[in-house]
Amino acid sequence: MAEPFASVAPVPLPAHPRTGLPGPPTGSGGPAGSPARSEGTVRPGLTELRLSAFAGHRRTGFPLGPLTLFAGPSGSGKTTALRAYEALARLAGGAPLAEVFPDPAACVPERARPDAQRRRGFRIGCTADGPEGPVRLAVAVQVEPELRIVGERLTAGRRILLETALRDPGRRAVQAAWHTAGSAPVTRAPLPDDRLGTALLPLRVAGKTDGQRQVLAAAEQTVVALRSVFACDPRPDRMRGPVPLGSGRLLPGCDNLADVLWRTRSECGRRYARLVAAVRDGCRGPVTDVLAEPLGDDTVRAVLDRGDGIRTDAGRLGDGELRYLALALVLLTGPGVLDVDAPGEVPDAIRGLTVLADGLDRALDGRQRGGLLRLAARMCALGHIRFVGAVSDASWAAGTEGVTVVDLDPVVHLEA
Repeated sequence: MAEPFASVAPVPLPAHPRTGLPGPPTGSGGPAGSPARSEGTVRPGLTELRLSAFAGHRRTGFPLGPLTLFAGPSGSGKTTALRAYEALARLAGGAPLAEVFPDPAACVPERARPDAQRRRGFRIGCTADGPEGPVRLAVAVQVEPELRIVGERLTAGRRILLETALRDPGRRAVQAAWHTAGSAPVTRAPLPDDRLGTALLPLRVAGKTDGQRQVLAAAEQTVVALRSVFACDPRPDRMRGPVPLGSGRLLPGCDNLADVLWRTRSECGRRYARLVAAVRDGCRGPVTDVLAEPLGDDTVRAVLDRGDGIRTDAGRLGDGELRYLALALVLLTGPGVLDVDAPGEVPDAIRGLTVLADGLDRALDGRQRGGLLRLAARMCALGHIRFVGAVSDASWAAGTEGVTVVDLDPVVHLEA
């Protein structure tokens, strides 16, 4: 293989036809149709998700906007795409490989066969746009005979900024080389084989040369774009009863909705008024307020105030109404309220939040779907939140400004 930090585009190396494990990750630039970078971008964000060999996806690339809907029938890979996005986010946050992929064998393409060394694995990646321009990350993960990262590549334009490779299978480390452009063109050092190297670079790179500063800026942009992901799938069966008063941080299943309503009501009156207005649009009957009612035993229940002395317990609401209420609350809050990894070292001015909502349209009627989409579009247009949802059919979203629809039937294919 050529010197890893040559200033020309790397030669594409296709995935192994039998194992699903590729050669070292490659590529530069984005796929046709991916959103273009706008000048003045401040908050980094993902503009592309690549699943080169992951579960049911092979050589697939998905454009991402501030508001993206993955659409397709059951089995088309919507949930898989969201799972890959969340996995990259957790790796960027420093989580170990085994924690991110508790069932890694399920991520290996179904027809991938082991090679002569009994190896099988998968490959995922993304493009993060921001002040540094498009930065591409590609990761190759070996699942068998043991779980480990065997290759990683971070590129900006035609320059490879970081490249790792497994040189000695007997060591729990990969050999890393990152761009330096000083007295030596690259710096080489071992990195753990169970962590994302890009997330470790700020701890390893001094930033003394222009090359090192470019590496740091690209790595930080990628990490900021990926972190602070809230995977949300409201469970109405867990939202109907009273809940104990706690931290007031919303759980992914929205089980503790009443506790969060209790906390947030007094924190921002303007935003809470917008929540009440949104609920009014998505629930049957008059709604003058949404509140949490204490029950005297350190528990609270969620209720709708009907304005005539009647308060409807959340337990009486339909599944669609409860899911709508929970998703509206998610869109109108932020990392301080949601149970999400918020990087404290990142300034608020560039910190963002990405909401992943699997089964977004589940149990929602047409009015609720439309109202939720319009609310998501308004919040995403402000720039501090991004939203990625999975729906069975996105025809109802046609004509909504700012929505990127990824049709998984058929999927978009990248060149090998």
